[in-house]
Amino acid sequence: MRNQLVVGNWKLHGSLLENQSLLNLLKQSLHDLHGVDTAVCLPYVYLFQAQAMLQDSAIAWGAQNVSQFTEGAYTSCVSAAMVAEFGCRYSIVGHSERRALKLESNQVATKRVLHALHAGLTPIFCVGETVDERDGGMAELIVKNQMLNIVYGLDDEAFALAKKFNMVIAYEPVWAIGTGQHASPEQAQRMHAFIRWMIAERDPEFATQIRIVYGGSLSPSNAQSLLSMPDIDGGLLGRAALVAEDFIQICRTAALCQHQKQSAVEPPTPQPVSLA
Repeated sequence: MRNQLVVGNWKLHGSLLENQSLLNLLKQSLHDLHGVDTAVCLPYVYLFQAQAMLQDSAIAWGAQNVSQFTEGAYTSCVSAAMVAEFGCRYSIVGHSERRALKLESNQVATKRVLHALHAGLTPIFCVGETVDERDGGMAELIVKNQMLNIVYGLDDEAFALAKKFNMVIAYEPVWAIGTGQHASPEQAQRMHAFIRWMIAERDPEFATQIRIVYGGSLSPSNAQSLLSMPDIDGGLLGRAALVAEDFIQICRTAALCQHQKQSAVEPPTPQPVSLA
């Protein structure tokens, strides 16, 4: 049974003093959760602080990106191996803000995934459509194109690493990020099921194991309706990750939803899904 996973993406936020207060609150409140894995992904400059504060806790930590290069004359880049030296378990890859601000392509995002895997990290690979793409009936096609390099572009060795290090997929509808809007539970479930079916086309067993999390204005008020969906395995949080009470409440809701899922019948093998 897949554990829920709740990850906080701090984006361009934080200070040494603020981080200390927030991480201490999370450590005190999340140590006894069952069925839920928790993590925070911080700016590079705070990874040392996270390692020092969280290494004996139930909370994992990670980076918000890794370079597509391993070393060389690439000023300002940070490699996956460098990130791994700070004890990181996760790295976000292909976030919509990177795709929009840095014009990051699916091919470059896939290279980052490969470097993360070879460094022993768990990549959280982000996919999702804009409002114009959804309104134009292209949501499924956009997500499919983003997933193709992962499902079919990884060779057997890399795909085995993706399974070994429990790669995560995050579905983040771009139109819902930071807007207060969110996909309905039914919309999100259909896309999560579609992503799982794509993975099942290559490896049915991995499709039942991989965690697919939702990222798009997940909040304490909508967490239960979204996280109770059978193919939604947790959340990638932005704004809510910066408010200790919100992050803690969402994690507790995830634990409740996980308990309910464990009590239910095991989900069936992923089937073809149409979003039409």
